[in-house]
Amino acid sequence: MTAAETLHLQPALCREMDTTLATQQAAYHANPMPELAQRRAQLRVLKNAIKQHRHALCDALNTDYGQRHPQDTLVADILPCINQINYTVKHLKRWMKPSRRHAGLLLAPANVEVQYQPLGVVGIVVPWNFPVMLSLGPLITAIAAGNRAMIKLSEFTPATNRVLRTLLAGVFAPDQVAVFEGEADAAAHFTRLPFDHLLFTGSTTVGHHVMQAAAANLTPVTLELGGKSPVLIAPDMPMALAVERLLFGKCMNAGQICVAPDYVLLPRGQEDAFIDAFTAEFNRRYPGGTTNPHFASVVNERQYQRLCHWLDEAAALGAEVHACHAQARDDSRHRLIPHLLTKVPESATLMQEEIFGPLLPVIPYEDIDQALDYIRQRPRPLALYLMSLDPTTQQTVSRHTHSGGMAINETILHVAADDAPFGGIGPSGMGHYHGQEGFLTLSKAKTVLTQGKFHTTGLIKPPYGRWWQKLLLAFFLR
Repeated sequence: MTAAETLHLQPALCREMDTTLATQQAAYHANPMPELAQRRAQLRVLKNAIKQHRHALCDALNTDYGQRHPQDTLVADILPCINQINYTVKHLKRWMKPSRRHAGLLLAPANVEVQYQPLGVVGIVVPWNFPVMLSLGPLITAIAAGNRAMIKLSEFTPATNRVLRTLLAGVFAPDQVAVFEGEADAAAHFTRLPFDHLLFTGSTTVGHHVMQAAAANLTPVTLELGGKSPVLIAPDMPMALAVERLLFGKCMNAGQICVAPDYVLLPRGQEDAFIDAFTAEFNRRYPGGTTNPHFASVVNERQYQRLCHWLDEAAALGAEVHACHAQARDDSRHRLIPHLLTKVPESATLMQEEIFGPLLPVIPYEDIDQALDYIRQRPRPLALYLMSLDPTTQQTVSRHTHSGGMAINETILHVAADDAPFGGIGPSGMGHYHGQEGFLTLSKAKTVLTQGKFHTTGLIKPPYGRWWQKLLLAFFLR
């Protein structure tokens, strides 16, 4: 497509977004409170469609990346969606049930309950790293809460987008779920639409722009961002065990995960032991370096060049680089195996920005307090990982740090807990989804007070100054 054709297409795409939103809003107003059976039925049909398209999705992601093993897609994209649907269907009746609240003596004998209503139309902006889970996961929650949804897919996963379009078109009418693609301009227009809620997953930098765009319409947002998630290896933790637990979190999808370990803090003097253990464990799990079919490629040339530039910059500033295999780079296929870095200056870009790839700085500390100070002096991360078998250390680190989530003696897998919220804090995000918290995020908790024929609130209404009003005020203000 030529540049002129792209410019001609863009206004048409924006008009399509506007029209679709109006159509979905009208459909919502015609059916503002879908029944439990309808929501469950839609989720079950979606589950079957995901299962039917799972092989096509694996093939498409392999195409988009140039190399992504089907097992990574099944474990990190497909399986979480299936589990989420199963969990949601099981618990949705309880989530939807209005909750009884106390009216209090002043409002007696009124009844008060909180009803959980759908918001309306939810906008979902999807990144390229897990385009299945990060589109269908929020959609599952939106449907469970009774909403309609418009999804903006990443322009960097065209093959996967085609499968997702087919999958969703077979389950939902356009006035229920609609899918859009397009580059940055399309995404900018999408985020300016007056949705009833906007859920964005992506970088902190873009998150600022999304929140500004949504503010014009007072659209509430859930921002799933990222940041620099640390791994703190405590002095009591055997190094081999620490490496075994963190390596999968750094190597899955070549580290292109918002909750991937971004840097490691370890006791001073243990740097060589860590490098040796990590290198040995990596080669045990991914022998052959860049030729190993189980290790994913960097998604595209742009991201690959960014990582290589940051790596070369760090080396030029004096960092020591330790590649985990002799075959460390393949420029033609944008493949990059893990590189561990020591003595990295704080001025290096990879010490300032979220790495989002297979580079891992290793930073020594003198004691746990110094390590905690290092973490606290930096923006709050999306995830924090502690490697320690000591209960006192576990409690200390948990209580004295802030992060979106935390895992002890594990990495990234806390995100898979269906019954727990997932979300960032500060620069790493805003709001929660997953489980019941996700249902609440995409619902309006509406208070409904019901008063019968008999009531006592007339006692406090004008005219004022009567003796019983003085008595009531004296009683309630005691």
